[in-house]
Amino acid sequence: MNTDSILKVIIDIIGEVMPKLKDHTLEASDGLEALGANSMDRAEIVIMTLENLGLKVPLFEMFGPRNIGELAELLHAKLQAA
Repeated sequence: MNTDSILKVIIDIIGEVMPKLKDHTLEASDGLEALGANSMDRAEIVIMTLENLGLKVPLFEMFGPRNIGELAELLHAKLQAA
């Protein structure tokens, strides 16, 4: 799975967790906090994405990315290492 595919998964999950953004065009440079995601929303998005990708990664390793593109890159690296 490449970074673009992972980004699509993240965007789909954002639409599930935050239905008001379902029809919003999301970009890799969008930050979850800037989109209005509170800490619970952000955690749910990350957990659901990890589950969708079949990754078992400690959540504290997911707190570095500043936007959804960086999150996709981090998850891609984790998938490659698995």
